[in-house]
Amino acid sequence: MSMLLSKRTAATGHVQHITPQNAGWDFVGFDVWHLKAGEVVTLLADKLERCLVLVSGIASVKTADHHYQQIGQRMSPFEKIPAWSVYLPHHTAARVTAETDLELAVCSAPGQGDLPVRLIAPEDVGVEHRGKGRNQRLVHNILPDDKPADSLLVVEVYTNEGDTSSWPAHKHDTHKEGQETYLEETYYHRFNPAQGFCLQRVYTDDRSLDECMAVYDGDVVKVPRGYHPVATIAGYDNYYLNVMAGPVRKWQFTWEKDHAWINTPEYPR
Repeated sequence: MSMLLSKRTAATGHVQHITPQNAGWDFVGFDVWHLKAGEVVTLLADKLERCLVLVSGIASVKTADHHYQQIGQRMSPFEKIPAWSVYLPHHTAARVTAETDLELAVCSAPGQGDLPVRLIAPEDVGVEHRGKGRNQRLVHNILPDDKPADSLLVVEVYTNEGDTSSWPAHKHDTHKEGQETYLEETYYHRFNPAQGFCLQRVYTDDRSLDECMAVYDGDVVKVPRGYHPVATIAGYDNYYLNVMAGPVRKWQFTWEKDHAWINTPEYPR
């Protein structure tokens, strides 16, 4: 199995746990909990900033100074309405209580600023449609680079069955001032129906990294460098939650030259 693929470890509980240490990089951490009503996750005050994303279900989130009660709306990410989220700066402890069955994603990266805790409601999330032809997707910008955070960038993406996403192939693994930023990235995948899968390839120009993975429901793909397109399979819609972080909090990337023509008026033919 590819070292870039993190399989879901269990049906319930702490089902994904990715850290800079076990991923072999410096910035992105990502965890997922599947909880029953009444179960609790406690997050410690440390050097990490976090974005808590309620992928599905309703929860209450309590910090020293804030108590967000009964937040959440969708019972499945495939309702395609934006998630409720909570931003936690570093040195902020929190207690998350599941009020219903809850799928909780915790996105993390190094924090160093003095930002406040804040609730990110669905109306705070930028919604956009990208692409054309067989390269269309619906995007929910939960924590984009024009909203305050120290390191984190967080986005949800929906790709319909048979379509491609994160395409044309692009990369963000080299710092080029004004052109490209270094950003590590994780993809947390879900499918509808749940037995589906997609194919995701991660590769560099020189092919020193070149892996193609069959990705199933609940899996995470780690992208340390290179291009990273996704191709869905007929019959199965795909949702993924992206987390990115790096030394410069800006999403700037480079298209793979061979496929950049797909952005031009010539596509679809």
